Amino acid sequence: MKVLIVSQYFLPENFKVNDLAVSLKERGHDITVLTGKPNYPEGRFYKGYSFFSKRKEIYDGITIYRVPLIPRGKASGIRLFINYFSFVLTSCFFTLFHRKRYDAVFVFATSPITVAFPAILYRKRYKTRTLLWVLDLWPESVGAASSISPNTANKFLTGMVRYIYKNVDKVLISSQGFRKSVMDKKVPENKIHYIPNWAENVFEEAKNINLEKYANVMPNGFIVMFTGNIGEAQDCESILMAAKELKNRQNSAQIVMVGDGRNRNWLQEQAEKSNLDNIHFTGRYSLEEMPNIIAHADVLFVSLKDKPIFSLTVPAKIQSYLVSKKPVLVMLNGEGAEVIRDSCSGLTCSAGDYISLVDNITEMQKKSPKDRLAYGNAGFQYYNSTFLRRKIISDIETIMFD
Repeated sequence: MKVLIVSQYFLPENFKVNDLAVSLKERGHDITVLTGKPNYPEGRFYKGYSFFSKRKEIYDGITIYRVPLIPRGKASGIRLFINYFSFVLTSCFFTLFHRKRYDAVFVFATSPITVAFPAILYRKRYKTRTLLWVLDLWPESVGAASSISPNTANKFLTGMVRYIYKNVDKVLISSQGFRKSVMDKKVPENKIHYIPNWAENVFEEAKNINLEKYANVMPNGFIVMFTGNIGEAQDCESILMAAKELKNRQNSAQIVMVGDGRNRNWLQEQAEKSNLDNIHFTGRYSLEEMPNIIAHADVLFVSLKDKPIFSLTVPAKIQSYLVSKKPVLVMLNGEGAEVIRDSCSGLTCSAGDYISLVDNITEMQKKSPKDRLAYGNAGFQYYNSTFLRRKIISDIETIMFD
């Protein structure tokens, strides 16, 4: 089958869509990707790319068309809007002149959901079956992760989202908590399918872990590791307060922040101002290196702010954590916390409750390595029964081609 994947982000940027494209190619499908020039998360074009650089590439048999866009820069509100709008504009223009026919179009809809517009335009031209995988719920997430009020977001965006849902054939939701919001926008239930995230292939097939490779960047002591985007949604204020509380209790646990994002500098500056030597910033590593990094963690950690939208979300890193056979600590509400409780893979506390988070860190410290391994193994078993990549890809194929 010939499949067009539409995503603002693609290799060398690290997103789940990369794994999806490769997996479908391995299953014998003819895969084409329409994407932008890579600039996430640094906000500038990757080496070898520019606004006017080459627009067609071949990667592992996958054809990639890259349309020009304005880089996201420091991810300010105006700059992000320009970044999003420029991709929609140039990708729609591309679609108007792209003559290849496809059996299906698959939209990878992280923010912004406007990525669906070129796919909708293609669908209107050729009547091609189009699937939208919703990984970030609009308009709810706009108000939660920015200064835009929910009322303002709803006024300007709800109609647009309703139009997008109406003009695709299937809406795939990455969290069961998204279902009500989608149905409230007049989408019939038989058009909605649950397709959760999975862990990238490098985690599912991690072998030959090299503990020595990154030993020099890890602190001594009990390591509580956070990985991924360090942004507004991740509740950096509560992470900072947890580090202060650990210090006040004279607890030797070390918080290690692996990754980058728009709030990383703020968090690091506040930690330095408070003389906190128990929170460490390693920067961002390639996806391929993450199993070697995670191997140093005693526990893995994830947090989200105390906002209704985040209670509907299962952070994608949770799947990577579970398959890594490490115990998990979460400071969040809703479906993400339920996964940890249902899998018996760690300890949970409410969003923003940094005191309970420190209590849970202390409890994990007191457990034996054998007991912590039991948490990790329970999470691994739950992952294999619920989030295994090959099963989810098969589900996508079924929805796409049935």
